[in-house]
Amino acid sequence: MYQTQEQTLKFPFPALTRRPRVRAAAVSGVPWRQRYQMSLRVTDTLVILTAVFISTDWILKSMVSGAATAETVTFAVAVGLGWLVMLSMFRTRDPRLIGVGVSEYKRIVQASAATFSWMAVAVVLFGAHDFRNFLIITLPAGLVGLLGSRWIWRNWLMHQRQFGLFLSKVIVVGRHDDVQYVVGQLAKKTGAVYDVVGTVLEGKDRSQVIQAGERQIPVVYGLSRVEKSVADTGADAVIVAGHLHKGSKYIRELGWRLERTATELVLASTLTNVAGPRIQMRPVEGLPLMHVEMPQFAGGRHVVKRVMDVVVSLAALIALAPVFAVVALLIKRDSQGPVIFRQHRVGRGSAEFPMYKFRSMVTTAEADLSGLKALDEGNGVLFKMRDDPRVTRVGRWIRRYSIDELPQLFNVLRGDMALVGPRPPLPSEVSGYAGHTHRRLFIKPGLTGLWQISGRSDLGWDESVRLDLYYVENWSVTGDLMIMWRTFKVLVKPTGAY
Repeated sequence: MYQTQEQTLKFPFPALTRRPRVRAAAVSGVPWRQRYQMSLRVTDTLVILTAVFISTDWILKSMVSGAATAETVTFAVAVGLGWLVMLSMFRTRDPRLIGVGVSEYKRIVQASAATFSWMAVAVVLFGAHDFRNFLIITLPAGLVGLLGSRWIWRNWLMHQRQFGLFLSKVIVVGRHDDVQYVVGQLAKKTGAVYDVVGTVLEGKDRSQVIQAGERQIPVVYGLSRVEKSVADTGADAVIVAGHLHKGSKYIRELGWRLERTATELVLASTLTNVAGPRIQMRPVEGLPLMHVEMPQFAGGRHVVKRVMDVVVSLAALIALAPVFAVVALLIKRDSQGPVIFRQHRVGRGSAEFPMYKFRSMVTTAEADLSGLKALDEGNGVLFKMRDDPRVTRVGRWIRRYSIDELPQLFNVLRGDMALVGPRPPLPSEVSGYAGHTHRRLFIKPGLTGLWQISGRSDLGWDESVRLDLYYVENWSVTGDLMIMWRTFKVLVKPTGAY
């Protein structure tokens, strides 16, 4: 994956468009992190200075007299320095957060809130009420700038990682099935920060290989060869997948041995469906206990979720009214039949409800299905076909961009569905649920969800269920907002929509 020839890297900011020529070895592994962190420090500083300067200039121009100029400048400098210190204290540039999830954005918001909380206290204590407007202007301007700059950097970083750059090279250690799962997950996640360059398996069976997409990962057998594999591949991290027969003593000693080469040790939890916010570490007399909170299926957070559903769905229905009218007209002119298609789906607590969609098929679609069963390209449970002859000309277009799903906003407003949630299942599908699959019905189905942004019809049944169950037990308001944002991106570049 790593090429030896020089490569040209384009940086997203004008100040960094020198197009430095660097070798791939210089932008893989650990060294790139320090360079990337320095870039973040530079842009954070520039954003904060700009926000403080704009606010200071506005305040000074609005003053009747210039007597308070020195105090204003001093206060502005204190705000800027305090903000930068808080960004460092909250570890907003932690390498573990780079390009992964929303934690980076959350820490920026927390650091900014802490900065202005302290400054607001100072304003009250020292009676500097003239600076209240300064804080009101600086906070939103600077926060938007910081989040925007990090978003630009993150997108640039994701683009570079498509070419195998700015990745941490890792060795995955463990039993075959555990290693295969971890390697497969890292290969599927486009935002992953790791490039698996080798595996070390327990046991002596030399007939097995580890497959990651179209790549075959080199395999070494015997845990005693971990350090040699690290040296041979230049890996800067070792991931231990699942439980090892040698137990925790081996992992502890492995960590000590890896210290000599500054190689990180990462433990892959077997709690594959438990998200970070539900896991709390609590050391008791040197014994690290991992507490897993119970999933919440009711309570205050669900009230907030419902309020957000009502507000957003109502606003969207009003704003999209012209789109509804145009789509309805196109459907009516394209083929005979009603504009809206109603289909019974199963919601929270197994309650059935009529789900609304723009009609995208001919009116005889259900009757024609039996003759197409042999051409099924779905996941084995739901019928899917890329070139389904039942889909109308307009239907093919509105399905591609998920426009046919828009009437479900009425379902959200009524309370049958939520903006974000598990995929709404058919009654025939629910009747075949086995084992834990019925947990999908513990919360309302969603207009969008993890299934929508992860491949839709391209997903296998097991993966679709896994994503829904993960959401049911680990959802959050912040996570919902990120899923909605990623849904807009998927609509621009559709994947698995047919």
